[in-house]
Amino acid sequence: MSGKLIVIEGLDGSGKATQSELLFDALRREGKRVRKLSFPDYGSLSSGPVRMYLNGEFGKHPDDVDSYAASVLYAVDRFANFRSQWKDEYDRGTVFVCDRYTTSNEVFQTCKLPEEKWDEYLSWLEDFEYRLMGIPRPSLVLFLNMSEECSKKLLEKRYGGDESKKDIHERDEEYQKRCRKAALYCADNLGWEKIDCDRGGELLSIDEIHNKIMHTIARVPEI
Repeated sequence: MSGKLIVIEGLDGSGKATQSELLFDALRREGKRVRKLSFPDYGSLSSGPVRMYLNGEFGKHPDDVDSYAASVLYAVDRFANFRSQWKDEYDRGTVFVCDRYTTSNEVFQTCKLPEEKWDEYLSWLEDFEYRLMGIPRPSLVLFLNMSEECSKKLLEKRYGGDESKKDIHERDEEYQKRCRKAALYCADNLGWEKIDCDRGGELLSIDEIHNKIMHTIARVPEI
């Protein structure tokens, strides 16, 4: 028996942590054996290179680190987390709700490349992590799709306007726009479920977004 992995994905400031927590609570109330994960695993030594990258120690701009090199930093963190913390539970059939996963590399690293190289990179990444490293492939990816304006407002609210707290991804608005384009491409081409989180530029309530997620999961019988 193998477990199930539900990934909540989205741009910075899109509410992934909030919706992951709500989904975890809902599945637990349904009586499912469920556990919540979040990546990168900042509490582990394996995330050290990721923290260095995001803090700008390898370059002050996201493009200073090649897509493939950056992807390996994150992949090692996921591999270490899986093998040391949740592989046994996954093998016994536990459902995992994951705030970010390999899918975040697909969003935040794909956009560094020319568009004609996107498919090549995505194929390499999935083969590298899911086949060669042996971490689980997601059962379902839910992409929190919202306008750039709404995402930006949520990100500013998170830090109370303190720009110094943002990492090199978060503080680069042009990069965030490229990430959104890559994310929509991934959603359309990798079978992700898009959860529209705003209407006419106005952000939906947390409960409205959660209800959309639950309706989507209800259509997936194996979850």
